[in-house]
Amino acid sequence: QVQLVESGGGLVQAGGSLRLSCAASGRTFTDYAMGWFRQAPGKEREFVAAISGSGRSLYYLDSVKGRFTISRDNAKNTVYLQMNSLKPEDTAVYSCAAAPTWSDTYYYIENRYRYWGQGTQVTVSS
Repeated sequence: QVQLVESGGGLVQAGGSLRLSCAASGRTFTDYAMGWFRQAPGKEREFVAAISGSGRSLYYLDSVKGRFTISRDNAKNTVYLQMNSLKPEDTAVYSCAAAPTWSDTYYYIENRYRYWGQGTQVTVSS
């Protein structure tokens, strides 16, 4: 079992920044690839960013490239999502997730991720 707890969400004006954190416990953190997903009201959950266990492989949703940065601190068992230049369309509940294996092809597929956090709300006002 892996337990994931997100923090760092909130209300921010367009153009502002937030940093989300996801603290993991329960298993060897480096064994897991980590991802961030988001779900806006009335929409399907979508992939945002993913990082391999080593941190060497990173992938992003096209619409967040250049604005969001995923990183991990394996010593602290924590993955981060730095979000800059936020837009109203980034408003969503953001969840982190852990996958037991890494795939450079299927990193964006939800069902590859076995463990999920409870989510944190991000609201961007215009």
